[in-house]
Amino acid sequence: MTSVPNFVHINSPKVSLIFDCRRQTPVIHYFGKKLSSATSEAMLATLHMRQEPKCALVHEVPLSLSPCLGNGFTGHPGISLSDQGIAWSVGAKLVEVIQENDSQVKFVSVDKTRNIQLSHQLAFHRSNVLKASTTVTNLGETDISVNDCAAPTIAIPDHITKIMSFEGRWSYEFQTTSIDLFLGAYTRENRKGKTSHDNFPGVVLHAANTNEDQGECYGFHLAWSGNHRTRVELLPEQRTYAQMGELLGAGEITLAKDESYNSPELFVSYSSEGFNGLSQQFHRYVRTELLNPQFHNKPRPVHYNTWEGIYFDHDTETLKQLADIVADVGAERFVLDDGWFKGRNHDRAGLGDWIVDKAVYPEGLHEIISHVTGLGLGFGIWFEPEMVNPDSDLFRQHPDWVLSTEGNPQIAFRHQLVLDLTRQEVCDYLFSQMDAVLREYPQIEYIKWDMNRDINHTGDQNGKSCIHAQTLAVYALIDRVKAAHPHVEIESCSSGGARIDYGVLQHTDRVWTSDSNDALDRLSIQRGASFFIPSNLLGSHVGPRECHITGRIMPIDMRISTAMFCHMGMEMDPRELSDAEKQALREGTGLYKTHRELIHTGDLYRYDTDGNNINFGIVSQDKSQALFAYNSILESRRTQPPIYRFKGLDEGAIYEFNLVWPTNLKEYTPSLLSTIEGKHFSGEALMHFGMQLPIVVPQSGLVFKLTKV
Repeated sequence: MTSVPNFVHINSPKVSLIFDCRRQTPVIHYFGKKLSSATSEAMLATLHMRQEPKCALVHEVPLSLSPCLGNGFTGHPGISLSDQGIAWSVGAKLVEVIQENDSQVKFVSVDKTRNIQLSHQLAFHRSNVLKASTTVTNLGETDISVNDCAAPTIAIPDHITKIMSFEGRWSYEFQTTSIDLFLGAYTRENRKGKTSHDNFPGVVLHAANTNEDQGECYGFHLAWSGNHRTRVELLPEQRTYAQMGELLGAGEITLAKDESYNSPELFVSYSSEGFNGLSQQFHRYVRTELLNPQFHNKPRPVHYNTWEGIYFDHDTETLKQLADIVADVGAERFVLDDGWFKGRNHDRAGLGDWIVDKAVYPEGLHEIISHVTGLGLGFGIWFEPEMVNPDSDLFRQHPDWVLSTEGNPQIAFRHQLVLDLTRQEVCDYLFSQMDAVLREYPQIEYIKWDMNRDINHTGDQNGKSCIHAQTLAVYALIDRVKAAHPHVEIESCSSGGARIDYGVLQHTDRVWTSDSNDALDRLSIQRGASFFIPSNLLGSHVGPRECHITGRIMPIDMRISTAMFCHMGMEMDPRELSDAEKQALREGTGLYKTHRELIHTGDLYRYDTDGNNINFGIVSQDKSQALFAYNSILESRRTQPPIYRFKGLDEGAIYEFNLVWPTNLKEYTPSLLSTIEGKHFSGEALMHFGMQLPIVVPQSGLVFKLTKV
């Protein structure tokens, strides 16, 4: 057994994390801006020395990586176990510190009385993102139930007093709300069996004066697509911590001798440069570590998705006509959405029967695929493998294959039930069905993998709660499909944004951000998602002239400028397009193709919103080029709009200014845009003096391009 040091120090390029191990348990001593060699751990220990308070413990209980009841912790324990004895009061002692380099460490703690081992793994990436997880192992002969085992608990400095949450609903995800930290616990729990629309597993803690461009903040995201809990607590002794983990069902995890449970991975990042600095660090991590380089390193093609164009009204000649139009206006991939398989004329039948409907496609999909690929487009297809309609051959043959709980009637939800993927025969069936389609049509290069209902009854075939196993089974099924068909990209969709997290992103290649194609709503949805998810993963489509969800009628220019800053696509009946709208789409998709490398690899700079506008920019990492968007939502309350100060540029460089969208700007009276096109300006003038914005009507989006001269 190695000796345990008093302090352990790990670093990233901008962040220091120091652990205090003097009380036989690892405690975060400092987590923040990188410290120089002039500052020692002993200095910090002296500065942090606390006296005995009135009517309280003589010595404060450690706020360790897994605070334990056995150590007397009165906040939320980081681990909760049960057996027939005293496992509930676990109090593990640190026995080993394993540190191979200065960016990662593993702490091993053991409770010899209860035969339990706790391990905490923490590692910094060069992007300044910390990956942390907890493992509990049963060393004894008696089975132990894991009621709760959070990822490492992160202590937060007391000047961090604000909580930013991410919430929403179907078609309006990723809305941000900031509240003041309060004495007690801010807790959000998700029991929907998927990441959820309303309770994204992410939170940002920040100082009162922090905004997009300055101030300190900490971002937390749990890489898990099942049930989860987020807890931020201010204790009476003025200590704050953040704790995130899987929300386990009763009896869901039982460990026999030498078996282990691993918490989902927690990703944490610290920034002293505001929310933009925080997001940029998360984006770099995702792009370099989570994504499959096979797909990440190639341009993201312009999609056309059939859903809001035809819904279930499938017809080969109609689809060929749609493909002709969208190919002409710039689409590069044609995705056949719901409605192609047996009995699927509406949403009340067919799920589970993944064979081409010969009543609609007598010769199969060969004709439409041949037509689409002949136009130079890739071909994609929609599946919802985890679901089954009661009106399906699969359910009639195997009604026992669904998740349920004995004595409780199924709850109606979109006319569908959830298949029990913890049964191997169910996964084998689903794989065989998908594999057969992909083998018959090897031109399929893309799957939109959907999941359209909550999991309300979580019982498996043995009546056990099983969301943990169900989530792992989904990951495994996705991986199995990809292993058999490595050329196929997979999108994670769950009625839009209900399964977007770093867990599923380790198995997929794109996410469908929201079912709403309303450009104004999309601006706020995409803004919230961008705190953790980079632009190249966020699917965003130019929707119908009249949004099918909100009923709002939007100009085509605004719909295009909103979609082009993510992974761009189209989703409407293109037969409704006027000649002017078709030309706008040609120009818009052309602009996206010209700049998609910048959009998908550059650093994002959001602007603090005043309620009238949602603005942002993307700057290449070498600062040689940038695109900035001004999106007018409501008319300015003043006679003139505000000054637009560009961000992230090289102050000493000279940039050429161009308005690149829209291509035909209609103005009330001539603005400065008519005089500065192609002119040169210093980076410092653009950033610190800024540009007077033109007066435009609401629901207008302008895109400015800056190119270093």
